[in-house]
Amino acid sequence: MSDMVLSLKGVEKVFGAFRALGPVDLDITPGERLGIIGPNGSGKTTLINCITGVYRPDKGSVHFQGQDISDVEAHKRARLGISRSFQIPRPFTGMTVLENLLVPLDYCHVEGSKPERARSVLASVGLANRISDPSENLSQLELRKLELARALVGNPKVLIADEAMAGLSEEEIDEVLAILFALNETGVAVIMIEHIMHAVMRFSQRIVCFETGRLIASGTSAEIADNPLVQKVYFGE
Repeated sequence: MSDMVLSLKGVEKVFGAFRALGPVDLDITPGERLGIIGPNGSGKTTLINCITGVYRPDKGSVHFQGQDISDVEAHKRARLGISRSFQIPRPFTGMTVLENLLVPLDYCHVEGSKPERARSVLASVGLANRISDPSENLSQLELRKLELARALVGNPKVLIADEAMAGLSEEEIDEVLAILFALNETGVAVIMIEHIMHAVMRFSQRIVCFETGRLIASGTSAEIADNPLVQKVYFGE
């Protein structure tokens, strides 16, 4: 387990009589590109919330770099190095693009100047020329990039990209994929939750598929595409 950047063992989450997740065993290696797929309601968001600390598992454990963080609060997990973007970008309106990154930096431990860190991250996602613009003036693609930048500014070791390409054109999807590939090359493990299958297939070294809260398949892009159970529950017979 100490060799894994993130490890879930027997994780379960129940809401009343409804089992939303589990039990799930999932290991993620440092620097891995992992894709997570599954139909709506399959438990993907519940899984993310158990990893990031929004939910605490009813059973099982979550380990980060060998440390049991099952009872660690969400903001402390973020400081440890687990970050996420959200499906719907909601920047701080009335603030500039740069100020949107300075807010999370107030809660992060980074070396050097925080404004310089913010500018560096914005440049890495292609927003260097928009730092003084109000966030509400950004395009859909730029909002997606800002959402990623806010997740990256704390220098995470694991990034969960939750539908970071939803609503984008093919050219725009390529831009976001390039950002995630470049980030991964620095050693950050990237977990992609996405319904745009060709993007998941292209990006992921490994893909896992969920259905009714259970992990039903794991493998390479080709193995997942050829898996009869995945075809049945996700792609459709």
